Amino acid sequence: MSYSMPASPLSVTILSRDASEFCALLTQHSPGLLIVDQHSDQVADIDPKRISVLLADPDLAAEIVPHCPHLQWCQSTWAGNAPLLAQPKQDYVLTGVKNIFGEQMREYVFAHLLYYSREIARFQALQRAPGPERWMQPPTASLAGQTLAILGAGSIAAALVPVAQALGMTVIGLNRNGTPVEGYQRTYSLAQKCELAAQADAVVNLLPDTPATRNVIEESFLRALPSHAVLINAGRGAAIDDEALLDALDKDRLRGAVLDVFRTEPLPAEHPYWAHPKVLVTQHTAAISHPSDVADIFLDNAQRYYQRQPLQYVLDFNKGY
Repeated sequence: MSYSMPASPLSVTILSRDASEFCALLTQHSPGLLIVDQHSDQVADIDPKRISVLLADPDLAAEIVPHCPHLQWCQSTWAGNAPLLAQPKQDYVLTGVKNIFGEQMREYVFAHLLYYSREIARFQALQRAPGPERWMQPPTASLAGQTLAILGAGSIAAALVPVAQALGMTVIGLNRNGTPVEGYQRTYSLAQKCELAAQADAVVNLLPDTPATRNVIEESFLRALPSHAVLINAGRGAAIDDEALLDALDKDRLRGAVLDVFRTEPLPAEHPYWAHPKVLVTQHTAAISHPSDVADIFLDNAQRYYQRQPLQYVLDFNKGY
């Protein structure tokens, strides 16, 4: 990636658990473009009065942003930015990361959909069974002909659509207003969520965390789903009413749930999800931000910032995403 030389380098502060790696990447790939003024994974190490440009993990940034009188721009290192979007201080530009999660999310979602449709767990159980019953051939299903419902028909979800279509699935989606999106047979608004649920063989939640999307997956939505449906949550933990989901699973109103994100992380050791036979827990690993990808986004935006051009992936404090 090449950049034009600025008149004077931009001073950036890095506050991240990957601060040292970000510092090395920016120093290597941005000669003359910027200098790293401060970098640490500890809020206490950073002087907020020196910050004008910040590259940061949102949860760490949320502790220091209210105390940054000169902050002009913060580049988040995460896709989820609820800690910053909820802050009263909003007199700066906040940019997120996009278009780096599609490949990982494709693999995560379809690995689990195939796990259920091809009955992987049942085959594993039969392999361990004694006697001739281990050769019993359980029925399997095909994803072809099934309907995949995606909650949050945005940029990450776009990576799922062509794979679903190639597998013969019908794709429907949900966004705030039911705005049509290319590749979806139909999109529904939040108010129409139960109409969408009634058609779904599988649901993937990728919605951002906003007041409107919290507990969007609650009792009425879960009751509208067919009992054979599978739920995958790789969006935000706050989207699910945990008690309602556990009740649906316990009463066999849902085949299973694959959960990657939770209201409290790490998921507490005593939480019933860990031991529930119809829940698969993954540790917020569906799509991970790699520092090299985030650094590329930041460097592109830094060049735009120098040239007074609009920045990429600006977040709207009012909308919450």
